[in-house]
Amino acid sequence: MTEKELRVLLGANLKKYRSIRKFTQAEFAEKIDISIPFLSDIENGKKWVSPNTLIKMADILDVEAYELLKPDSIPPDNAVNIIEKYSNDLYRAFGNTLEELSAGYISRLKNKP
Repeated sequence: MTEKELRVLLGANLKKYRSIRKFTQAEFAEKIDISIPFLSDIENGKKWVSPNTLIKMADILDVEAYELLKPDSIPPDNAVNIIEKYSNDLYRAFGNTLEELSAGYISRLKNKP
C-alpha cells in the first residue's frame, strides 16, 4: 500500500466514523484541535496527521487508532442511513415478537396443571 492509499483510507475511515458518531466537520475539528480545512484535507486524502492527532481522533471516535487505518473497518456507506430509516420498523418487530413470546409464556403458566 502506498502512502497516498493509506491517506485516502484514513480519510474514508474518519468520514465514516465521524458520520456514525454524528459529528460535523466543525465539531470534530474543534474536539481534536485542528482547523476545518485541515480536517477536510485529511478526509480527502491530501494531508497526513501526526501520531498524537491520530490518537486524539481515535479517542474522540471511540475506536482504536489502528482501526482508522484498516481497510475492513469501513462500514458500508449506507449502513447508518439504513439503520436510521428502518429503526422504527425494527423496534416494532422486536417489540411485537417480545410481546408474543411473553403472552405465550404467561398463557402456558396459567394453563399449567
